[in-house]
Amino acid sequence: MFSLTVVDHIMVAHSFRGAEFGPAQRLHGATFIVEAEFRAPKLDHLHLLIDIGLAKDELRKILSALDYRNLDEEQVFAGKNTTTEYLCLHIHGLLAEACKDGRMGPGGAGVSGIKVLLRESHIAWAAFEGPV
Repeated sequence: MFSLTVVDHIMVAHSFRGAEFGPAQRLHGATFIVEAEFRAPKLDHLHLLIDIGLAKDELRKILSALDYRNLDEEQVFAGKNTTTEYLCLHIHGLLAEACKDGRMGPGGAGVSGIKVLLRESHIAWAAFEGPV
């Protein structure tokens, strides 16, 4: 299995519902390093998995909708706790759509899986990995 990873970051504000979250129930900020790993069983005729420039640009487009935003105010997250794990799932879905609809170029059709990892700090991170 081949893989290619692009990395970017976002800064968000959000809060959580539920006593389990303790002080994180209050509005707070988070900075995430976002890693998107694309996987495919084979390379194309140019020996590429996916165009790295397109992957980087598409990740930035997706993250731009979140960057410097209060996620509590975004309609797409209404009624949801925007945990690190949930944000991984959300970003994965948008990247998978971009592969399917051609925004990642012809290489996107060959991507079989994507792993999205968000690093909150050097000691805590979460990921979601799934098929396209």
